Parts: sequence; structure tokens; C-alpha cells
Amino acid sequence: MTEIEYFKPERGQRPGANQDPRLDWWREAKFGMFIHWGVYSIPAGVWKGEHIPGIGEWIMLRAEIPIPEYEKLAPQFNPVKYDADQIVKLAKAAGQKYIVLTSKHHDGFCMYGSEETDYNIVDGSPFGRDVLGELAAACAREGVKLGLYYSQTQDWHHPNGFGNTWDFDADEQDFADYIDNYVKPQVREILSNYGPICIIWFDTPRIIERHQSQELLDLVHSLQPDCLVCGRLGNKLGDYATAQDNAIPPDLQAEIDWETPATINDTWAFKTHDHNWKSTTQLIQNLVDIVSKGGNYLLNIGPDAEGAIPEPSIERLLAMGAWLDVNGESIYGTLPGPLQGYEGYRTTRKGDTVYLHVFDWPPSGSIALPGLDASSASWLDTSCDAPLSLSRVGGQLMIQAPAEAPNEHVTVIRLER
Repeated sequence: MTEIEYFKPERGQRPGANQDPRLDWWREAKFGMFIHWGVYSIPAGVWKGEHIPGIGEWIMLRAEIPIPEYEKLAPQFNPVKYDADQIVKLAKAAGQKYIVLTSKHHDGFCMYGSEETDYNIVDGSPFGRDVLGELAAACAREGVKLGLYYSQTQDWHHPNGFGNTWDFDADEQDFADYIDNYVKPQVREILSNYGPICIIWFDTPRIIERHQSQELLDLVHSLQPDCLVCGRLGNKLGDYATAQDNAIPPDLQAEIDWETPATINDTWAFKTHDHNWKSTTQLIQNLVDIVSKGGNYLLNIGPDAEGAIPEPSIERLLAMGAWLDVNGESIYGTLPGPLQGYEGYRTTRKGDTVYLHVFDWPPSGSIALPGLDASSASWLDTSCDAPLSLSRVGGQLMIQAPAEAPNEHVTVIRLER
């Protein structure tokens, strides 16, 4: 397997790998919630009766919908079931420590009250409420950090934004004007009007030039010095690296701070015909796999046009939270474990404690760990009273456990030196 592609900041932009203290909370957090939501949730993958291939939030581009037609979605957008407190409480119940909301995606519609355009949920929809403002208030009440996604290059609604080739002539567009006189003012808005923002999650850098990326990075840090900027700012700038969507590296990536953004089904925004939901076991194993290699897991939900969260997403997030209630010690604030590259299990560590996460439980209940020393083994789930013993056979540490896995998703054994 080849190494995955990263949106990876250059060394030297900030203190060395894993040294910048502004990322300490993020390294502790490990698990966040992404929210992709906008007027694209109305067609939900279907345009004029046709299922449009690809992810839901890209329907305007995939179907090459003219702006005057696409704009008709905004007056229909009335998400009366939107409940910011419910979303934040779901994130907390799932064990997610931060939330990243799409303040403006590639279709250009803003999920907050922007002074730069009426094409926003406050001024351009019957809902008339500031989704971002309500979410910021709910996060503050619940003690959850809030980050914001912002599409800095692709904007299929703005005449100078990148990507809309069916309404605009690219040769006549002024992308520099778009960055200076639209993007920067909007970044200033979202960083000035909604309290502390933990992350600005830029995306698809495409044609942005290095000096433009640098100016955006400097703008963010000047407005909120502690706000992190992900590597999708472009031009190898940013505070941490971002893997490709849904990609988990095959090997340890401890030399950088990194994050995998991921979906629960196949799309980010709500699509009526996407029912390919990942299992709870797969999602928990993804979380463990990512954390064991030094990364964070940013897992997405896509509310529907009324603002309701799909029930399969809720079910899986609550199940992940139940697992983390018992096993969170092995995830939050941990470092990659000493054993890497072995099928069937992953390891994390804190000090002299190693946490063994068993994915594929051996039918014999016997687990062999090469090159690892430990003086004691115990179940992280204290409700488990099954026998557990340690021995050494040659150069291997042997754990003898029951033939049946104590946990249906991932069983965690605490090993002490």
C-alpha cells in the first residue's frame, strides 16, 4: 500500500512537529464532529428527477446547475427542526470534543448572516436565523470547541470564485479580487462575530497562490492567535496536516500533527439514496486506528433540509460514545503505541501504560505480542471479570484471555510495565 497524500504544512512555519502548544487541546481531543449542511440538502442528490452521481454538496457542479436555478433553493430552505443544542449534546454524547460547521461551502451559500452577501441563511431564506450564531452559543454553554469550514477558492456562485465554468468565463474572472474583497472580509466576519473559533478548515486550495494562502493564514492568526488552520489552506501552509477524505495512512505518522476527515456513509451532505452506512464497529476501529498512528478523526454528519440528523448517524455516534465512556482512557490524550503494523490489533500509550486494542479476537483467547514488556494486564472495562493472565514465551509477551471477546467492537487491555 502506498502512502496516502496529505495536505501537509512545511516544517518551520511553526515550532517543530508536535511542539506548538496551540495544538495541545487538539492532540488531547482526538475525535471531532464535522457538519456539512446547506441548501444542497434540499435536492439531496436529486435534480429534475435524476440521481446525480457524487457527494451531495457538489450537486451544483455535478449537474452544472445555472445560478438562477440553484438560487431558487434558498427561498425553500426552512430547517424548522434545526436544534443547535441537540447537535452539541449529540457530539458530547458521542465523545467528540470539537465541532466544525460549513460556514460557506463551494456553492457559496452562507450559513450565517454575512454583511458581504444576501445569499445567506439569515437574509436569503425564510428561516431567517443565524445557524452559526446558535451553534456558537450552544457550544459555549456545553463547553465544546467550535471550528468553521470555509471554502476559500471554489465558489460557484460568486462571479470571481473558482469552479463555475458553465455560468462564467474563467478568462474574465478576477480571483485576486475575490480573495481580497470577498474571502478576507468573510473570514474576518466569522472570526470576529462568533466568539472563540478553534479551527478554520479551509478546503480544495486549487488555484490559490502561495502569497494568498500566507495572507489568509496571517489574517486568521492576527484575529484569533489560538485558532488553528488546517493544511488545506494550500501551498504547504497551515498548523496541521489533513489526510485525503476517508483515508487512513497504513503506517505511523508521528512526525506530524494530522487529521482524517470522514463520512459515516458515502456522502458528506444529506442524500436521500445513500444508505451505505458504516457499521459502529468499523467507525470505532477507524477511530482507534487513526489515534494509534498519531491522528485525529473528524467524523461527519449531514442534516437534512429540515435540519434533522439522519437516525443512522445518531445511532452510530451514540454507540461510539458508549464505547468511549468505558474505553476513552485509551484514546484521549494518548500517544501512538509501541507496536505498529500488526493486523488485528492497535496500541496507544500514556507514560508506562500501553493500551492494547484487539480488533480480531483470537478463538483461542491467546494473544502473542512480540517485543513488548509488561508486569500486569487488566481489562479497561472494569465490569469485565473474565480471567486474564500474562506470561513470557521466548521473546513474546503472551496474554491468555477468554475465547470470546468481552466487547463486540474493540476490546481494550491495559498493560503496565
